[in-house]
This record gives sequence, C-alpha cells and structure tokens, in this order.
Amino acid sequence: MKIEVLLTETEICQEFSEALEARDLPEKFFYWSPLSVDAWLAVSRDVAYESHLHSWNLLVGDIEKIAGRYESAVAVVSLGAGDGGKDVLLLKALDKASLDVEYFPVDASQALLELACAAAEDAEIDTLGMKADISSPMHLLLASDASEQPKLFLLTGSTLGGLDPLDQVRHIAHCMHEKDCLIVDAEIQDGSALPSRDNPPGRRFAFSPLASLGLTREDGDVRFELKRDDRHEGLHLITRHFHAARDLNIAAPQREIMLQRGERVSLNFNYTYSPDAFRWLLTTHGRLQILEEVSSPDGRFMTALCSR
Repeated sequence: MKIEVLLTETEICQEFSEALEARDLPEKFFYWSPLSVDAWLAVSRDVAYESHLHSWNLLVGDIEKIAGRYESAVAVVSLGAGDGGKDVLLLKALDKASLDVEYFPVDASQALLELACAAAEDAEIDTLGMKADISSPMHLLLASDASEQPKLFLLTGSTLGGLDPLDQVRHIAHCMHEKDCLIVDAEIQDGSALPSRDNPPGRRFAFSPLASLGLTREDGDVRFELKRDDRHEGLHLITRHFHAARDLNIAAPQREIMLQRGERVSLNFNYTYSPDAFRWLLTTHGRLQILEEVSSPDGRFMTALCSR
C-alpha cells in the first residue's frame, strides 16, 4: 500500500487543538479519530443515504458517456475519497471499458484512506493514496499533479457540501486541464435534508470529535439548524453546534482547553442546493461546462459530469 503524506498527523493534531480553541471544528476533523470513522461509516450505510447510492449507480451504469471522454488511460483523483466504496464501482467500470486506470484517493483520514487503497488494490487497480487537506488550494494542486494522464476528478458523497462551495469549485476548476473532467454531486434542498441528519446516527457522527476527547452527552448537546446562504438564491446549509451544559476542561492534543457553561462550538456544516443554484455554482461561478446530469429517483441528489 502506497500513501503519500502531505498532511502529517502532527499537523492535524495541532490544527485540531487550534480549531477547538477557536470554537470551530471544520469538516476534516470529523473523519480523523477511530470514533469518527466508525460513526461516519454507520451514517454512510444508513437508509437515509440509499438515494445517493442510487444516483451514483445510475451514473456508473452509463459508463460509456464517461469513458468516451478518454482515449486509452485515465487517472481518477478522488477528493475526499472516504473508504472508496463508491469509487471502486466506477474504477471497475472504467477498467471494463478498456481504459488503463490509475487511482489517487485523497483524504485527511489515514484510516479511511487505507480502506480506499485496499479496496482499489483488491480490484487490481494501480493506486497511490494521498493524505491531504482538500480544502487547501496547495494540496489540491499537488493532488492534480499526481499523474500526467488526463484526469477524472471526483468530488462526491456530498463532499462539496461540507466545504465552502463557492471557494472549492473555483479551486478545483483551477486544477483542471482541457482534457480533464469532474464528477461532482449535491444534495437538493427539500424537507428531508434536516431529518436525515438530526437522528441518532447523525447526532453520533456530529458529536464524535468531542467524544474522542472523552466528552459525553452529559457534558452538552448537539443542535442542528437550517439556514440560508445569502450569497446566492438557492444555497442552504445545515449547521451543527455543541452547547456546553457545564464548565469543561478538555484535554486536547498538546493543550488543555476550557469551555464555560453555555459556550458553543461550531461543528461541521452541510450545504444543500436548489437545482438551479447547483447549476449556477458549476457554470456561472465555476466556469465549468455540464456535460451530463443524473438525478436520483426521488430527486434528492443530483450528480453532474463537467469539463472546463
């Protein structure tokens, strides 16, 4: 198993403590600890996410529309690869379409990255994992230089929704060359977005970074809220916050952090979109061209194949 490290464990430990001290934990820390990994895997296998898998299967099922964009070889760069479960379905389909496939899963989580690499290697796909922070423009550029072959970037599993979508789409577009493509998906805003997260698996996932430091539900609770992003019509986000129920002395890596009763810590968030807002984000804002669109049967997820 080959993994190139751009983000060391020492760096992520320090960043985690700094983020907690600032009362704001971004997305990458929710896949880092063993508790977070277990909680994420449980969420990803929950019935609420079956619709997303259906959308992905529809895209992979029509593989010729993707494979036809490449002549003989493709480098698949999966940004926020997770355990690689969905990626492997695509890799196998591309390989079956007679393409020479290289796989570059990119993730900040060592544990999930190892799972993604192992799954691809079991499928006999040439693989190099990259431990990196996909919210970093520099790390994105380094990942995009992993191969000289034309690239198929993946930003799926609602990964875009856990980052600032306006910044992230432009950063990724900047990394793409003329023959490269991007597959990106989005959750469409409807009445099911909040309930699909504010449930036992979702609350366990949201609490997991704090649980890894020894906090329990008696120390406070996690609250969810649906908001709008006023930068463009049709951008919505679900926020999460931890509210301390008592004074807490948290033993974070390399330091102790005091939380007073009533203080709150911002946890990760998720964007959802109207269909028109998602298209605007990719085309007008990101200056990409949408080649294909696939929607899940229930309309909850939209997946787009894009080029420069």
